[in-house]
Amino acid sequence: MNKTVKTSPTANQQIARATGTVMAAFIICNLVGLARGMVITRAFGTSVAFDSFNAANRIVEMLFNLVAGGALGSAFIPKFTGFLAKEDRAGAWRLASGVVNLVFLALVVISVLAYIFAPQIVTDGLFLLVPESDPVQEALTVQLFRMMLPSVILFGVSGLVMGILNAHQNFLIASIAPAMYSLGMIAGTLFLPEHWGIQRLAIGVVLGALLHLLIKLPALANLPGRAYHAFLGLKDRAVLEVFKLMGPRLLGVAVVQMNFIVNTIIALGQPEGSVSAITLAFSLMLMPQMAVAQSAAIASLPTFSAQVALGKIDEMRRSLASTLRAIILLSLPAGVGLILLRYPLVQLLYQRGEFIARSTELVAWALLWYAAGLVGHALVEILSRAFYALHDTRTPVSVGVAAMGLNIGLSLWFSAWFARLGWMPHGGLALANSVATGLEAIALVILIRKKLGGLEGLYIWQGVGISAVGTGLMAAVLVGWRGLVGGRSRLLELFGALGVGMLVYVGLLWVTKMPELRSIAEALLGRIKRNL
Repeated sequence: MNKTVKTSPTANQQIARATGTVMAAFIICNLVGLARGMVITRAFGTSVAFDSFNAANRIVEMLFNLVAGGALGSAFIPKFTGFLAKEDRAGAWRLASGVVNLVFLALVVISVLAYIFAPQIVTDGLFLLVPESDPVQEALTVQLFRMMLPSVILFGVSGLVMGILNAHQNFLIASIAPAMYSLGMIAGTLFLPEHWGIQRLAIGVVLGALLHLLIKLPALANLPGRAYHAFLGLKDRAVLEVFKLMGPRLLGVAVVQMNFIVNTIIALGQPEGSVSAITLAFSLMLMPQMAVAQSAAIASLPTFSAQVALGKIDEMRRSLASTLRAIILLSLPAGVGLILLRYPLVQLLYQRGEFIARSTELVAWALLWYAAGLVGHALVEILSRAFYALHDTRTPVSVGVAAMGLNIGLSLWFSAWFARLGWMPHGGLALANSVATGLEAIALVILIRKKLGGLEGLYIWQGVGISAVGTGLMAAVLVGWRGLVGGRSRLLELFGALGVGMLVYVGLLWVTKMPELRSIAEALLGRIKRNL
């Protein structure tokens, strides 16, 4: 019989319901994202132009994450939720107004400066470590970077609106917004003149960012007690505390983004298509990570924050343990499944048009090593949110900085090692990411356990053991299925494997009477009943 952890039914049910909502939205977003990938790769393959787009887009993402990303994930939601938990809506909306105004102003200034100094940022930065960089590719990257800069401002405001909605336990609209971003990119690729080339994809990015914001505004307008204050909040204690908490987080985000930039730089010096390959492979790994871990992280942060604000630390510890166990139960088989099914998955999704068999080989090779780190990525998402809820941004940032520094060193070492072995070197970049993230997750587990006075370790390890057995059985079935039907039909090979693999894994959870399976079933049945 499995040991159960006594938790607050209200808190855990709230997290479970919210996770189910976000997960469903993320599945929809992932499907739209797959369609986006199919449209884009059909149009651009793994060409030099697509490499330039991915390089420019990395810098754009870095600018957004440095400002708005840090505010949303680490500081704003816990503080805003604290006001709501204490029923101080006036204070909550005053905080939101000050943060939104300051972030908007900062992003406008940064975007203008980035536009002016784009050649220096791209040419002297991104291509600095590439000894034989192509001047034409550099110029194209600068142009695309400038075209996509408005998306930084749009995403900054949209991200904070998402935080406000999530703090009100309104998850559906905010979570469906990434699908709007994908639709913008699809529209740009399909409907703008073909002779515009890769520039039509850059325009699609800006259109998608605008849709990402607009879809949330009706829900924002309907929130209770909504109010807007035209002030910067430079003398408001709550606003200043948010930006104080952001400080360490900004450093962490900067290091993470620098790691992405370094990987891009290294990949630009590798065989053509390497940048696109690691970008597409990382995106495929992120799909289950988003559906499993990010959905739970987004859903749990407001609840964790409210528990902390009300002094319910023991309840928060038990909720965290239950969430971590559920995440492992889902992410471990997902990672192994990605590894075993990577070739039919990439072939089915992308291999058409300009995306040839060589492109499939490049992406599948990177996906092999990225998928090995899926569990680590999933755990880091949840553990970081637990620290943020405790108003501790220093600890996860310090660990993250160390991990990303290690990642950069391992990226150089592993890619050189892979090249010496005669393997495609971009796989070393993916392996470095997985190793560094796994070590980061281990460190965060140790530190949060010390901070909370324990973490229900036996309960979590029971889940890990059952998940490992189930994943092993699932892997054996997947290998057998691929040997039986491989080469006949990609659809049959992939979806048949998913079906039988899921049946075996869920069957083991059912036989061992895992409470997580019952919770998922109850959540699904409840949602179906509410929709009837």
